[in-house]
Amino acid sequence: MDLIDLVTVSQAVGATRSRKQKAEHLAGLLARLDESEIEVAVSYLSGRMPQGRIGVGPAAVHKAIDQAPAEAPSLGLLEVHERLSAIKAVSGAGSKGRREALLFDLFARSTEAEQRFLGPLLAGGLRQGALDGVMVEGLARATDLPPAQVRRAHMLSGDLARTGHVALMEGADGLAQFKVEVFRPLSPMLAKTAEDPGDALETLEEAAFEYKLDGARIQVHKSEGDVRVFTRRLHDVTARVPEVVEAVQQTPARELILDGEVIALQADGRPYPFQTTMRRFGRKLDVERMRDELPLSMFFFDCLYRDGQSLIDEPARERTASMTDALGEALVVPRLVTGDADAADAFFARAIGEGHEGVMAKGLATPYEAGARGDTWLKIKPAHTLDLVVLAAEWGSGRREGWLSNLHLGARDPETGGFVMLGKTFKGLTDKLLTWQTEALLARETHRDAYVVHVRPELVVEIAFNDVQASPRYPGGLALRFARVKRYREDKTPLEADTIDTVRAIHAGPA
Repeated sequence: MDLIDLVTVSQAVGATRSRKQKAEHLAGLLARLDESEIEVAVSYLSGRMPQGRIGVGPAAVHKAIDQAPAEAPSLGLLEVHERLSAIKAVSGAGSKGRREALLFDLFARSTEAEQRFLGPLLAGGLRQGALDGVMVEGLARATDLPPAQVRRAHMLSGDLARTGHVALMEGADGLAQFKVEVFRPLSPMLAKTAEDPGDALETLEEAAFEYKLDGARIQVHKSEGDVRVFTRRLHDVTARVPEVVEAVQQTPARELILDGEVIALQADGRPYPFQTTMRRFGRKLDVERMRDELPLSMFFFDCLYRDGQSLIDEPARERTASMTDALGEALVVPRLVTGDADAADAFFARAIGEGHEGVMAKGLATPYEAGARGDTWLKIKPAHTLDLVVLAAEWGSGRREGWLSNLHLGARDPETGGFVMLGKTFKGLTDKLLTWQTEALLARETHRDAYVVHVRPELVVEIAFNDVQASPRYPGGLALRFARVKRYREDKTPLEADTIDTVRAIHAGPA
């Protein structure tokens, strides 16, 4: 297949708001792929590169886009894949220049449409509406398989490209072979929002309330003495967290897959700020020295596999019992099972009093919905906060001149795969954050007008606010009141941003 064929489908997917039409466009292309092309095509159309990072930064990509485009398409899909792999393989003295030369040559052979596709893909992720959920539906249409079967296989594999290859080449029998396996990370289950513990109990009736820690999500796999640790994005970070490895090695279970968080705690047990935890968690060098200076504590809240048995389809109460039996209370997040709102409120107040974000409320009878934002996991915080996506930013004035300051904020629209603008804010930004923000946004620029730089919707920012009000000024009819930046969530993707449905629910208030 030629690259331009894939680019044309990408443009068609991005041009329609209809989820059904997006899936149909994808299915038409998927059905025409050769076996060797499947994983590359699925990855590209989902905004990913099979090679991961290839050693060229945003500045080099922008320079490459400045190359005069080719007049006619000539690149094959696999040829592009091989050229990008060759760029990644360059190493040694002068490697930066040699990578850029190869990149510039690739872009010089690309048409304008192909450059507009490759540029965002290389610079950090293509967003044209073919998110994982839409791709799953496209695969289901291309193979005449039930979407639920493709979705479950993707959940168990943690690899959409591999799932696509098996679906297209082996059908239902191939997908049925996917199962929970140690050292193959699963997409984590996600949570929706509840107003308070009482609100959560109206939905769940009885629930396990757990401390909501402001740490880094981890998934830990154990087989005999071998322990590996993965992030919420399924990256292997075992070498960064020796404390976790040693603690899980000492547990009596032969095999485990655990879901939890690591967090840096002060001497009195109160958590350090999130940035402090992430400074340690993101450390790749001098880990032992940093461990002495800033040790990490771990707390687990779910068990997905134990000693040869998958637990993801078991009720939450049984998974928790198995986890506690395997780990002991010390490694389990503080929790309270109750259907009493007063008891839940007291537990919530205790969590806040000890410096934590809030609590999670979880249903007791439901399975683990990997990769899904289920109705049975509800996060509860003391004040309104949302994880939103930056859509654009305005140049500052006065002492902020030269910085991108006023952020345009968007909530995710699950129906369209796009984002709905909810307003702007320039509050809560330090000079240090303004400097970082300006560089990060310019690296994602798509176009600009007199005062506004529009960017690819890739950066997730946590926004605190007082209320949601009706506003005819914005397409969604809603705006945040007194919005201010708490922090950027570099650990989250736009797919994990809060939805416009959550914003509408906050605006509607208690039923």
